[in-house]
Amino acid sequence: MDESKPLKVRLTFSVILVGISLLFAAVVTDHWAVLSPKVEKYNATCEAAHFGLWRLCTKRIFMQEQGPKEKGCGPISLPGELSCSYFKHFTPGQSSEIFEVTTQKEYSISAAAIAIFSVGFAIIGTICILLSFGKKRDYLLKPASMFYTFSGLCIIICVEVMRQSVKRMIDSKETSWIEYSYSWSFACACSSFVLLFICGIALLLIALPRFPQNPWETCMDAEPEH
Repeated sequence: MDESKPLKVRLTFSVILVGISLLFAAVVTDHWAVLSPKVEKYNATCEAAHFGLWRLCTKRIFMQEQGPKEKGCGPISLPGELSCSYFKHFTPGQSSEIFEVTTQKEYSISAAAIAIFSVGFAIIGTICILLSFGKKRDYLLKPASMFYTFSGLCIIICVEVMRQSVKRMIDSKETSWIEYSYSWSFACACSSFVLLFICGIALLLIALPRFPQNPWETCMDAEPEH
């Protein structure tokens, strides 16, 4: 067995743990996107929103006069009255003037289901890689690498579903949103995809048996794994 293989596995696993941490941060938080309506009156309150996979939070912000380039309500970091509701509490007809409830609920259910698969794949991959640290269990590295790769693919699909959700809300005539921006939860999801997908492929390459180093060296002559 290649003596450097355990070190490579541990280093790759360390980066994967960072990716998993970003994945969990993205899934449990609700700062994927920030939505803002057009502000027509100043020195009055306006309602901005941010949402994630599970809930929508609206904030009433007191807006003073803005610059010529600023049209929306916010930024969301300004102080204001915050109100959050989980998507399961929404029913058609409620708050239709500020939020396209049925559309967002459908997209959020789809994105949340895909995110759960991503988290599940990451957990199974972690179990496999921890078990592979035992003697003669290197064969578990290959399924672990595939689970991490699948986890990365699932979270990027989730990102695209949420992106389409935001786009549809902005384009809809039934909503008052005119501006949007992606926030730090969205960035965590994209970063976790990069780390999990790349490290999953790298782990697979590490798990593959060593190829003959010389043209005259056959697979039978290669160093056996212990």
